[in-house]
Amino acid sequence: MDGRFYDGKSARSHPAVVSVDAEAVTISTEEKARRWPSKGLSLTFEANEARLSHSAEPDARLVVSRTDWTQSGGLLAKQTARRDRSRERRLALTLAVVAAAVTGFVFFGIPALSGPLARATPVEYERNMGRNFDLQMNALFPRCDGEDGQVALQAMTDRLASNADTVFDIRIRAVQAPMINAFALPGGSIIVTDDLIRSAETPDEVAAVVAHEIAHVEKRHVMQAVWRSLGFGLILDAVVGGGSGAGQQAVILAGQATDLSYGRAAEHEADDRGRALLHEAGFSSRGMAAFFDRLSKMEDQKLAEAAEFAATHPASGRRAREARAAERPGAPALSAEDWRLVKSACKAEDPTLRVIRRNLGL
Repeated sequence: MDGRFYDGKSARSHPAVVSVDAEAVTISTEEKARRWPSKGLSLTFEANEARLSHSAEPDARLVVSRTDWTQSGGLLAKQTARRDRSRERRLALTLAVVAAAVTGFVFFGIPALSGPLARATPVEYERNMGRNFDLQMNALFPRCDGEDGQVALQAMTDRLASNADTVFDIRIRAVQAPMINAFALPGGSIIVTDDLIRSAETPDEVAAVVAHEIAHVEKRHVMQAVWRSLGFGLILDAVVGGGSGAGQQAVILAGQATDLSYGRAAEHEADDRGRALLHEAGFSSRGMAAFFDRLSKMEDQKLAEAAEFAATHPASGRRAREARAAERPGAPALSAEDWRLVKSACKAEDPTLRVIRRNLGL
């Protein structure tokens, strides 16, 4: 059969006469004849061409008609085809094993490592990360402009945080956001949305939510969530190709505070520790069950404004029952006047959020 031979030293092709037996391919050109044994021979098909190479001359290539090779290659063609199919199966198996390993690492390895990594994260590193998160949150959710209410909210938080075992200064702010939610950021910052404050009937309910978030900070749950997000971002970057920035973007998006979700064990631990902080501050812990009860009813009704809190703080009905079993009486978290100030802190609504709320039917 006829073919074209490339010696790998130049781009020029050499006309070749090709013969095939059971043991080798013989290539005859004007310059010389060469014999490629079946061992070390590689074959690929591109359109209507068969392209052969050999480990003895890795830069050289032989190109023949696919039809000629199939019809004239004889036993060697069949052997090469079987070998290539075997190579493809091994490649497919290897890719399947790698995919399983990556999946296992993402869903089991990263969560298992996130706790030790969070505890080993330097405090200053988390503080710097928290400042970056704060900048992102400020851009997304404008701070409520009622400063007297912000001061009252911070004073209540200071009392709760005074017994927390954490090196971070707990800072809190009420923001305008079209959702019922509260979340802690790396480094000790806590954000409470105006919709959550508006939905609360007593200051004890807000205090219970804040105590829960302080517990997340104390237990380093926030950094655990960040490390999980970081792990997913790195895996994504490896899958789509390094340098694309997709992994970095995933870290930013997954790391947004509203997506820093915790496992059931972490939520249970934060509930327990949150109640302890309420009791140590002399506050009633009855607000926790009351808040979760109301939230559970909202979830049952599938109201849009409850969806965000339900996504990051699951199983409100069960948590309400647990909170009620462990609740204790105590002093109100805020005076009537301070509660009025907190409730009125976010009255001036941002125009953009007003449009979002209208579109969501809130």
